[in-house]
Amino acid sequence: MTYEHIVAGTFVSRPNRFIAHVETGNRTVVCHVKNTGRCRELLIPGAAVILEFHPDAAVSGRKTEYDLIGVYKNDLFINMDSQAPNKAAWEWLTSLDGSMDSCGCAEKAGSPFSPLGPYVPCDIRREVTHGDSRFDLAFSLRDRDTKAVSPAFMEVKGVTLEENGVAMFPDAPTERGIKHLKGLIRAHEEGYEAYVLFVIQMKGIRGFTPNDMTHPAFGDALRQAREAGVHVLAYDCLVTPDTMIVDSPVKVILD
Repeated sequence: MTYEHIVAGTFVSRPNRFIAHVETGNRTVVCHVKNTGRCRELLIPGAAVILEFHPDAAVSGRKTEYDLIGVYKNDLFINMDSQAPNKAAWEWLTSLDGSMDSCGCAEKAGSPFSPLGPYVPCDIRREVTHGDSRFDLAFSLRDRDTKAVSPAFMEVKGVTLEENGVAMFPDAPTERGIKHLKGLIRAHEEGYEAYVLFVIQMKGIRGFTPNDMTHPAFGDALRQAREAGVHVLAYDCLVTPDTMIVDSPVKVILD
């Protein structure tokens, strides 16, 4: 995924979870923070940040001309846009370097789905409701050998919390996240393949684990989901100030 009109700045303050004050050029601007999480370890006064400027803000009715989308944690650049993981995951499944077969299935050898066995994704859709859950992605999995097709759901979680090279989720308690995991378990019991994908919005990560210190109930739910047959995946991203691309698998640590 790509951003336009990127501007560098210096973080000043965050009066509430929706806005931040950032110095850019010779002035302080008000920005929309595209992440309602705490992000206390990231948004520190003096931190270098990246903004997306919206020149049509006044015409389109936006309250601010800027979105805060990225931050430097020392030398590590982190995309903190909570809307980016869903879009990046969708691009990851659909584009796959543009290699598709006649039915729209990804066939390229070494595609991101190769760790899942002999399957390729087809008919990828976003924001699909099933029961009392709305999943980020719905698609079909086609067996490369038998051509059999099975339905699947995927929930996508963006990860911005890092400590000593290990990524963690969540950075704040999330009952909504637990609800999504329970929905995936029910879908799997009904015959769907079910996945939760943790999109780690940075590079240089050696592992992913649930943040049991902050929300042990989410960690318990994630382990229960894995035991129930839900596939737990974590991938890092190639991140620049104006792009974020899902890249490589990261070891999931649940034990």
